[in-house]
Amino acid sequence: MLIELSIRHFAIIDELTVQFEKGLTVLTGETGAGKSIIIDAIGLLLGGRGSAEYVRHGEKRAEIEGLFIVEDDHPIIEKAIEFGIDAQDSMFILRRNITSQGKSICRVNGKLVTLAILREIGQALVDIHGQHEHQALMQPEEHISMLDGYASKALTDTFKEYQMLYNRAQQLQKQVLSLSENEQELAQKTDLFQYQLEEIEQAKLVPEEDVHLMNERHKLAHSEKLFSLLQDSYLSLYGEGRGLDFINNAVSHLEEAVSIDQELKDVFESVSNSYYLLEEAAFALRDRVEQIEFDPNRLEFIEGRLHDIQRLKRKYGETVDDILVYASKVEEELDSIINKDDRISKLQNELDGLWQDLYIEAKALTSIRKEAAQELTEAIHEQLRSLYMEKTVFDVRVAERAPSKHAPMIKGKTMPFSQDGIDTVEFYLSTNPGEPMKPLSKVASGGEISRIMLAIKSIFSNQQGVTSVIFDEVDTGVSGRVAQAIAEKIHAISIGSQVLCITHLPQVAAMADSHLYIQKNEENDRVKTSVKSLSTEEKINEIARMISGVEVTELTREHAKELLELAESLKQPA
Repeated sequence: MLIELSIRHFAIIDELTVQFEKGLTVLTGETGAGKSIIIDAIGLLLGGRGSAEYVRHGEKRAEIEGLFIVEDDHPIIEKAIEFGIDAQDSMFILRRNITSQGKSICRVNGKLVTLAILREIGQALVDIHGQHEHQALMQPEEHISMLDGYASKALTDTFKEYQMLYNRAQQLQKQVLSLSENEQELAQKTDLFQYQLEEIEQAKLVPEEDVHLMNERHKLAHSEKLFSLLQDSYLSLYGEGRGLDFINNAVSHLEEAVSIDQELKDVFESVSNSYYLLEEAAFALRDRVEQIEFDPNRLEFIEGRLHDIQRLKRKYGETVDDILVYASKVEEELDSIINKDDRISKLQNELDGLWQDLYIEAKALTSIRKEAAQELTEAIHEQLRSLYMEKTVFDVRVAERAPSKHAPMIKGKTMPFSQDGIDTVEFYLSTNPGEPMKPLSKVASGGEISRIMLAIKSIFSNQQGVTSVIFDEVDTGVSGRVAQAIAEKIHAISIGSQVLCITHLPQVAAMADSHLYIQKNEENDRVKTSVKSLSTEEKINEIARMISGVEVTELTREHAKELLELAESLKQPA
């Protein structure tokens, strides 16, 4: 669950820290006070799309931080450890900074992470339900993911096997199509590859040849200077009457001095050793001087060779090794084209076998989905009855999708394989007796969509393993007994998961275990948002305000008290 949320310099929020409790927490307040901004901040903390526009005017960055506690056996702990995140205390501190340039810095338990990792962890902790999911419900292409989410436990292994086979089949099909291109294109490729391979082979390159040649060129180009330097160094050490003669004299004199004063022994040995080391170095210099060659022909050859290699580098790679690797790839491509018929035959045989295996897995997916669709339909009907939609008929329909251009034939039938299988899923609805079933996206009103989405969320909340559920104005377009039913449904979800809910309905507010009031004030000509936890008396006044909409009267206060008393009685276990 979400324990604490801290927000700094985010939109109209200057600085805000909110503690949350278990159960149902509602957030109410005047329009524009910043209720949805708090939910937006949580959304960004969970990996949502960021923007420089979120940074409060005049500030360098917005900062959002949330503390979450999960159960010891929550699957996200193992996932976090895989990412190298310390999660042994079942505690997650998510932090996200957004700079005024729009860049994001994300951390989980102090470790820098990518936005993708933040999103993966965040979505396992909190499920935000708002307008986006209303829109998803109205888009038929999103329905398959909802059904798969419901059937995830039964679907997982089969789906993984299907996707592995599908990805392999796609690779093979791409290769077959590539090799089956028209003869003119293949002839052009063949000519190009043969020319490239011949050009590289004629160069007779040796691995790292360019490195060795450049080193040798450097030495040859400076051979005269090197000879002069080494010769002068040798003569300075061993020329007639030069350095070593003087040191040798010193050694002889010190040897005699030691016979007089033993304390000079260490000095004698130091000078003596230095003499022999310098003598050895002088002999090494003499040998190296004798090895130096002045070979302008060799230098000219190296220059020409490096020029040829540089020309090949511009075409095929940054180094000789890169060129040789490219040549190897070209040779494989050329061999594949020349022997394309055999290659196509082998690939096609393997592909045919994959299509057969894929067909089996696709049919298994369809079977699981149809069974799950029937279960989900029954579960949604049960939820809708409690939301005063008992006359509504809901249906989850699983059908076979239309085949694509290159769809294979299996058992005389074109199979429309896709990343998700061969199925399409769409929700159908009939809201009144006698009316035909129609796609949900074409017949549902705003209030009905809210209730259907809440019904789905009620079913999914027990399966998804999230620690917190956030409802952002899911009660739009409802009132009266429907509003009361929605309030009871939201509270029922909060028994198994922490629920945060932005609402305009007094019925929902009355069911809250914690009530937070969001307000905005002006300080120094700037708008600031603040949050206050309401006492019992303050709850009565706020719910009365929500009932009246304008002025709180003694009558609306009495109505608010009745709502709170009703809520308390409904919360009691049967």
